[in-house]
Amino acid sequence: VRYRLLGEVVGEESVVNGTSWTWQPPTTDFKGYMAELYRQENGTDVIVGTIAVDVSSDPARFPRYGFVADFSREKTAEKTQEEMAYLNRHHINWVQFQDWHNKHHWPLGGTRTQLDEVYMDIANREVYTSSVKNYIEAQHRFGMKSMFYNLCFGALKDAATDGVKEEWYLFKDASHTTKDSHDLPGGWKSNIYLVDPSNKEWQKYLNERNDDVYVNFAFDGYQIDQLGNRGDRYDYKGNKVNLPKTYVSFIEAMKGKHPDKRLVMNAVSSYGASQIAGTGKVDFLYNEVWGDEADFTDLYTILKANHQYGNQALKTVFAAYMNYEKGSGEFNMPGILLTDAVMFALGGSHLELGGDHMLCSEYFPNTRLQMSDALKTAVVRYYDFMTAYQNLLRDGGEEEKVTLVCTDASKNLNLNTWPPQKSAITSFARRVNGKQVVHLLNFLSATSLSWRDLNGTMPEPRLVTKMPLKLNVAGKVSKVWVATPDAHAGASQELAFEQKDGAITFTLPSLKYWSMIVME
Repeated sequence: VRYRLLGEVVGEESVVNGTSWTWQPPTTDFKGYMAELYRQENGTDVIVGTIAVDVSSDPARFPRYGFVADFSREKTAEKTQEEMAYLNRHHINWVQFQDWHNKHHWPLGGTRTQLDEVYMDIANREVYTSSVKNYIEAQHRFGMKSMFYNLCFGALKDAATDGVKEEWYLFKDASHTTKDSHDLPGGWKSNIYLVDPSNKEWQKYLNERNDDVYVNFAFDGYQIDQLGNRGDRYDYKGNKVNLPKTYVSFIEAMKGKHPDKRLVMNAVSSYGASQIAGTGKVDFLYNEVWGDEADFTDLYTILKANHQYGNQALKTVFAAYMNYEKGSGEFNMPGILLTDAVMFALGGSHLELGGDHMLCSEYFPNTRLQMSDALKTAVVRYYDFMTAYQNLLRDGGEEEKVTLVCTDASKNLNLNTWPPQKSAITSFARRVNGKQVVHLLNFLSATSLSWRDLNGTMPEPRLVTKMPLKLNVAGKVSKVWVATPDAHAGASQELAFEQKDGAITFTLPSLKYWSMIVME
């Protein structure tokens, strides 16, 4: 087995007997490694298996977000351990608890001193307090952060009996006759009525409710939600409310009360993103993307904007629901992998994996689509890849435009620089720590330039092999290597190359969805 930090071998040892071994990685913080298990056949290394290793003291540096959304009686200590082991294999280091709470304005099932053994969530599903605790314990064994979900401004129809005041609400009119509401299906507990997040009494009230939660559950923080642009809304006194501004006040109040707890807040369709980032009090940026940000180019725009909003320090996680209009069956693997390839190559990550299912809608418990075995295998490779190469993908660098051509005209390949085009291979390049990194993304067979793959119809891309490439470079190149999550289990391969007249030529072994070329 050998251990690589990007293209460099940092350790190697023989593994002859048994099924496991231990490795003590270097102590340098915030590094991603690839462990490659291989054997030699006729003088050639054959990769047997790989796994990434993330050495990071704080998961906010490279967030990889998963979720849990079912807290029924079946979620025993054994079952939750098994599910979190599954997420751990994907290097998930943050987990969002969706629809775990009793009421938006009273998240705890029961009271601070008397917990309910079982209570109903918003959809009248049973939630077992023991199941919530089992998940948190399992996550902490794997070093994950457990984040409880809740709106910043939600109250149910019985909120007055729990101490929520009429003067705290948001209204659709200046004369406070119609409360703003998010309407839900008939069989559910209640519609959700919206409160002014900047109301100081509401902030104090919810902080006390959150305190009840933290006393009883070892949650690491609060995943704050909102509902996007509501149009003109008013407080009780008839003042027009600037919602993004209220988020700043809300975040600061939450952090002030529980300074040791983590905070993340959803920017729905980028609404309030700059204000959320500007607080300096969230651990990373979280964008729930919809039809108004449906194109691959929108992902790039969001990442670029977030980079500025967060002073280059905050990473981005996309809550992006795949195959949204496909009614049943399996996820469409080409759609999932192409979207993950683009998100990861651009430096983002994707909230998509639960302990027991993959996300297909904003209602996280929805399990209408399943993952095929092939998709499960591929997704592990993609998460290994994002983790092993995180220092090239998500650790700074400057975007560059590169000129890349295929020198074999008979291959009939159209190469373009970002943004993507149909029937083309798109390159996206960055200079990172003295290395030139060029991502090739395969849109040769793409029927759409939307990441959503709404009906699960994105075709599998045409595989390109042995592609001779010429790339203009400045300065002397000492080494060229390539890695792809689609071949060799993500392990890197060094390439032979020639350099002359300000360009290098080499042959790319293969491109399926995504290949990353690195010039040192």
